[in-house]
Amino acid sequence: MAHHYEHFWLDPKFWVAVSFILFVVLAGKIIWSRLAAMLDARAASVRAELDEASRLRSEAEALRQQAEAERTAAAAEAEQMIARAKAEAERLAKKAAEDAEASARRSERMAMDRIAAAEASALAEVRRAAAEVATQAAREVIAAKFDAQADAALVDRSVAELPKALRAA
Repeated sequence: MAHHYEHFWLDPKFWVAVSFILFVVLAGKIIWSRLAAMLDARAASVRAELDEASRLRSEAEALRQQAEAERTAAAAEAEQMIARAKAEAERLAKKAAEDAEASARRSERMAMDRIAAAEASALAEVRRAAAEVATQAAREVIAAKFDAQADAALVDRSVAELPKALRAA
C-alpha cells in the first residue's frame, strides 16, 4: 500500500533523495578538489620538468657553443703548430744543407791541402834526390877531369873573380 503524505517534505523518499544529492555534492566537491589538486600538482610537475628541460637545453646549447669554439681554437692552434713545425723543418733542412756544404768545402780544402802538401813533399824529395844525383855526378866528373894543378888554377881564377862577383851582388 502506498502511503500518501500531505507535504512532499514529509515523504522519506524526498529526504533520501536530498541526502543523496547532498552526499553527491559534498563527495563530488571533495573528489573534485582532490582531483583538481592532483591535476594542479601534475601540471606543476610537468611545468617544472619543462622548465628544467629548457634550462638543460640552454646549458647544453651553451656547452655545444663552447665546445665548438674550443674545437675551432684547437684547430687554429693545430694549424699554427703545423705551420711553425714546417717553418722549423725548412729552417733545419736549410741549415743542415748549409752545414753539409760547408763540411764538404772543408773536407775538399783539407784534401786539397793534403794533396798540395804531398806534392810539395814529393817535389822536395825529387829535388833532394836530384841534388844528390847531381852532386854525386859532379864529384865524379870533377874527380875524373881535374887533377891538383887544374884545381889550383880553378881556385886562383875563382879568387880573382870574387871582387867582380861581389860588386855585381
